[in-house]
Amino acid sequence: MEIIETGFKGLAIIKPSVYVDSRGYFFESFSIKSFRDAGISFSPVQDNESMSSKGVIRGLHYQLRPYDQAKLIRVVSGKIFDVSLDIRKDSKTYGKWFGIELDSENKIQLLIPKGFAHGFSVLADRTVIQYKVDNFYNKASERGILLSDPALNIDWRLEDAPRIISEKDMINPLFSKADNNF
Repeated sequence: MEIIETGFKGLAIIKPSVYVDSRGYFFESFSIKSFRDAGISFSPVQDNESMSSKGVIRGLHYQLRPYDQAKLIRVVSGKIFDVSLDIRKDSKTYGKWFGIELDSENKIQLLIPKGFAHGFSVLADRTVIQYKVDNFYNKASERGILLSDPALNIDWRLEDAPRIISEKDMINPLFSKADNNF
């Protein structure tokens, strides 16, 4: 397993070792030992899965402290453009976002630490993602940031594909107005 720094403290690309032969492939999608050996503290308590169609944008989502969550994102089938927005006020990268294509072919994963808002756009016809979280969902602390905030200028890489966005995500506040206790 290779861990690649992104320039955002704690945000890491996880490149697993994939073993391919005539039968198919095998890889460890998560190993607490590998993470600990690399100095990463991440102890998931829940595993989530979602399926979305091309053009769907989900996000930008996060939970306030003390219910904030670190996430390990992985694509099981299909392709996404994954976006992490640093909302940690004392961070050098506060208000900046990082984006990466994740797909079922490259098996690359993204470890998103607490203090980031997260979203993704779906680039394939049908995409399934799994993500591990280190804290349980808490509806009262759930928050969002408008994914089309002009101050963030996120390119969701959908080109001409029609965008499919939930009503809830379309009314999230701008980054400058969002609740934030980080």
